[in-house]
Amino acid sequence: MKERLFALIDEKKERLWEMADFIFDHPEYKGKEYQAVGLLTGYLEENGFQVEQGLAGFETAFRGVYRHGEGGPVIGILCEYDALEGLGHGCGHHMQGPSCLGAAVALSRMETDKPFTLVVYGTPAEETLSAKCAMVEQGCFKELDVAFMMHGGPNTCTDVKCMASDVYHVIFHGKRAHAALAPDKGRSALDGLLVAFQGVEFMREHVPDDVRMHYTISQLPGPANIVPSKACGTFYLRSFSKKTLDDLSGWFENIVKGAALIGDVSYEIQKEKQLFNKIPVLLLNQLLMDNARLAGAPQLAPPREKTGSTDFGNVMYHIPGSCIRVAFVPEGTSSHSAEFVEAGKTQAAHDCVIYGAKAIAGASWDLIVQDGLMEQVKEEFAENKKKHA
Repeated sequence: MKERLFALIDEKKERLWEMADFIFDHPEYKGKEYQAVGLLTGYLEENGFQVEQGLAGFETAFRGVYRHGEGGPVIGILCEYDALEGLGHGCGHHMQGPSCLGAAVALSRMETDKPFTLVVYGTPAEETLSAKCAMVEQGCFKELDVAFMMHGGPNTCTDVKCMASDVYHVIFHGKRAHAALAPDKGRSALDGLLVAFQGVEFMREHVPDDVRMHYTISQLPGPANIVPSKACGTFYLRSFSKKTLDDLSGWFENIVKGAALIGDVSYEIQKEKQLFNKIPVLLLNQLLMDNARLAGAPQLAPPREKTGSTDFGNVMYHIPGSCIRVAFVPEGTSSHSAEFVEAGKTQAAHDCVIYGAKAIAGASWDLIVQDGLMEQVKEEFAENKKKHA
């Protein structure tokens, strides 16, 4: 049956490659991925999926559903398709949609008396707006029993943990004055921001070892001889535990408040987004790797124990999930790089689309046909959530 499943993917590989190349050649950004979504949803509808567009306030978010019988597991397959402004597809997102659709359409063609439902979610703006966060909050994905993704990379592997991340935008408002002629008339918004930076440095000594904190001036405050009336900063707080960040957020917000008091200025603080840590399900990781190996994927490697932040973490915090990373660039190559762009239409990239599709399709098929396997996945998820939530 796996041979049949993989053959169905191979039968469509030319079409899948064409879609990946088109998305690569027409990079789109920040929730405006209209051409990519038109291509992907058109292919789903062509193959019998019922498609709904415009989810959670995002015009380019979509949901495609295929039902085989009544009941059974609900398998979610999530894809991204946004590029990086100024770089293009430097993270390989152009491969995700075609790969995920290749898996979903092949599964829909399989003959079995086991009922199941396939749900393909299109999730825009991962690099900027982290659309999955809002989609989770507005009820997307809740019908899924599991959620799968694929991603290109330097190795074929899965992930165990990712960092939760709180992103703050802080604006200090002061009083403008000439710094030489009337400094006493001014109140420096920049002073407030600089004190906030220093407060984070004092905070750094007293946080758990896995906490990371970053900050920058996000808007230049003006010439040196003018007391600035406005200063803007961006702050990132990260940890492998969302709970840790929840505990630290009040302290950070008090630092901002104290900085404003020291500078005799006012402030605005906005939490722009909150990315959750993944709840790992090692059984799902193993299913993806077993099927990647069966498909012949290259550069098999152990799981990445710790990674950065992703909005897929917000999905995996609530639903068992896993992402298969498939090698298409040399080991050691970083994403968000020119090397990723240069490899985007190579044969290795085309093969990555197919290997990813086969890994997801094979793991999904195992969950559909093997009695009790889904229950094991849910049990592991429940146990790990107690440890990692």
